[in-house]
Amino acid sequence: MRWFRFAVLVLVASLLQTGLVGALAVLRADFKPDLLLILLVFFALRCRSTDAIIAAFAIGFAADLSNPIAGRLMGPRIISFGLFGTLLSDVSGTLSPRRIVYQAITIFLMGCLTAGLSYLLMFLRTGSAPANMAAGCFWQPLYSAVLGPLLFLPIGWGMPMEGKGRRSYPRGALSRR
Repeated sequence: MRWFRFAVLVLVASLLQTGLVGALAVLRADFKPDLLLILLVFFALRCRSTDAIIAAFAIGFAADLSNPIAGRLMGPRIISFGLFGTLLSDVSGTLSPRRIVYQAITIFLMGCLTAGLSYLLMFLRTGSAPANMAAGCFWQPLYSAVLGPLLFLPIGWGMPMEGKGRRSYPRGALSRR
């Protein structure tokens, strides 16, 4: 994986998440896509297992920094993104969603699971539940699932990598002469 490109991509996505994604809000201010969730699913599906685990925790850290819902608590999104990103990376070796519909379903399920665990961890830490829990557990993952597969192609162009199932040998190293 090209880590410098990854760091720039996560930085740009977190800046867009805090600033410009509000312009894409539908109906209410809290119905907006989660770009970091889309990146989590992209890297968990396309990277090797160790790279996907590192990427999941790094994206979770960026999500904790850019999430105003969390009340500036550090940890809930790191844990939920890291845990479910690792799980998705392990499962995607056998069940690889290649069709757009399956990618959207995967983003929606990951969004519901990560938001649910994040809210549970926030509740255990603070003792109070956020007011817009339905938006974070259902509407935001749904909007991200609609937008996410459309962003996979440009992200893939910007982040060429050896995916799962591909050999990481240099080109021509195993060719016959």
